[in-house]
Amino acid sequence: MRLRGVVQRLKKSPMPLRAGACGRRQLQFANLGRPGPPRLLFQCPMSPDFTKNHFELFNLPLAFAVDGAALDRAYREVQREVHPDRFTIASDAEKRLAAQWATRTNEAYQTLKSPLNRGRYLLKINGIDSEEESNTAMPVDFLMQQMQWREEVVDARRSRDETRLDELASQHRTDEAQLFVQLATELATPAGMVAARLTVRKLRFFKKLGEEIDDALIQLEA
Repeated sequence: MRLRGVVQRLKKSPMPLRAGACGRRQLQFANLGRPGPPRLLFQCPMSPDFTKNHFELFNLPLAFAVDGAALDRAYREVQREVHPDRFTIASDAEKRLAAQWATRTNEAYQTLKSPLNRGRYLLKINGIDSEEESNTAMPVDFLMQQMQWREEVVDARRSRDETRLDELASQHRTDEAQLFVQLATELATPAGMVAARLTVRKLRFFKKLGEEIDDALIQLEA
């Protein structure tokens, strides 16, 4: 009766049993016939589909704007299904599959969590290369601005001018946010995706600049 109750609760749980890698519904328990409730050792995982893109994996719309809370919930759900505790007595093949699926899920989550990586990924799945490694051409005014900011960061670091670094950090956040708004607009249409390549490359520069500002601030606080 105790085992039946456990199985019934599992069937009613938010994570229903599904045919997974082992191809059938499978529950295995430890300490059967001993004092205390039965302990679930293995439940067949979800059937992984490695052909899904990152958005499909988490059942999210294919768009630059992402519901962060929905992404976090979907990620936690998948991670629960492939947690090592659920594969205590699974076969080696099933454990490897679960590990591969966990790695795939982590990669997808980290990609969609980062706006820059997400934009880059949207270009990729639409067959567009952001050309970050092959195209070094950038607008002259943009490069001049980047050089000026870096010089100011170096000067503020040397003079230990925390106020100036805070001002640069604030301006950096504002300009970066504007670029992300531009990127979202560009990624919304096939024609705009061509222009989005340059915006992604610009944001890569901004990311590096932001890291340099943060490093300078940390150094002053040390």
